[in-house]
Amino acid sequence: SSPAMIATYLAAHGASHAPATLRRWAVSLGRAHTSQGLADPCCEALVRATLRGIRRQRGMAPRQVAPLEREALLALLAPLGTVPRDTRDRALLLLGFSAALRRSELVALTMADVVFGTQGLTVTIRHSKTDQEGVGRAIGIPRARGPVCPVRALHAWLAMATELRRAGEPLSPAPLFRPLDRHGRLAPQALSGHAVAVIVKQRAAAAGLDPAAYSGHSLRAGFCT
Repeated sequence: SSPAMIATYLAAHGASHAPATLRRWAVSLGRAHTSQGLADPCCEALVRATLRGIRRQRGMAPRQVAPLEREALLALLAPLGTVPRDTRDRALLLLGFSAALRRSELVALTMADVVFGTQGLTVTIRHSKTDQEGVGRAIGIPRARGPVCPVRALHAWLAMATELRRAGEPLSPAPLFRPLDRHGRLAPQALSGHAVAVIVKQRAAAAGLDPAAYSGHSLRAGFCT
């Protein structure tokens, strides 16, 4: 594609899509060219000027979600009981926070990626946004004093998930976090990244917080904050 074609394409979507989305499209289109040994049309001045013009016209600042810091996290955990959905969500919230995981990393975990030890647990992240080649990394999570401990929460969820596993289900490493139907039955597939955001919002609303301020990234942002 020529720079003029790319600029026209981006301008045609300037009113309906966020500037950040259009920038991501431009990067992808440029990579599609360079991967075939072609010049990147998105590096040309015309395309860059088109993106700048769209940003000025839209005037949209990037949406920033609120970090789920310690007190807010405790508020989300306080109403949770011992039913399967509460047990799963407690483990998901505490593991996502204590390991500073992206929601894509959280839902990609399997039971084989978690190893318990005397001092806590080790979580193996096999792929991540910044590790496209799958080198992997291990994260150690120590036990916590008091009533809220990610290690105990995850252990409780794994024990419950083992009991809920359906007869005849394959013994290959199952997803660590899976959907539950209204009867408390486990689905075979992993939760989606969107489902993590929904869980955070639902638990925030139940705790009296503004659900619109939080998303799946709030767990990682809260830990980093």
